[in-house]
Amino acid sequence: MAKSTITLRLQSEADTAQLGQTLANLANPGDCFLLNGQIGVGKSSLARAFIRALLGPDVEVPSPTFTLVQTYDYGDVEIWHTDLYRLGDPQEAVELGLVDAFEDHICLIEWPELLGDMVPESALDIHLEIIDDAHLCTISFDENWASRMRVLNEDA
Repeated sequence: MAKSTITLRLQSEADTAQLGQTLANLANPGDCFLLNGQIGVGKSSLARAFIRALLGPDVEVPSPTFTLVQTYDYGDVEIWHTDLYRLGDPQEAVELGLVDAFEDHICLIEWPELLGDMVPESALDIHLEIIDDAHLCTISFDENWASRMRVLNEDA
């Protein structure tokens, strides 16, 4: 399946927060957001802004680095924020219930490459990287996301 991409230049933490808010407003149950990039590039900041956009600015959003998963109630849906950096084997994601969460919940996954072939095909792939004076965010998506991504295309 062909993928399209959008590349955004994030000049500040406020730009990262705005992207998180925009993505949150586009999210539907069953959506999976893959947060890729080196340590310290802003994956957790993006996830935190996403979650706060849906649940309120004062919601505590700790990093799931040690717990692997933090869940948040959002009406009839849960938001799953996972950090798989410490995952020993992709099968552990099944044991955590993450693979089942792909069906009905909104999933934000840091270090998704550790899932191996369990990554949902229709996931929104977000790659963050540090450049000299900013961060670059490259978002790859299939036709299932195309109409929703128009809002980002307008800003790119």
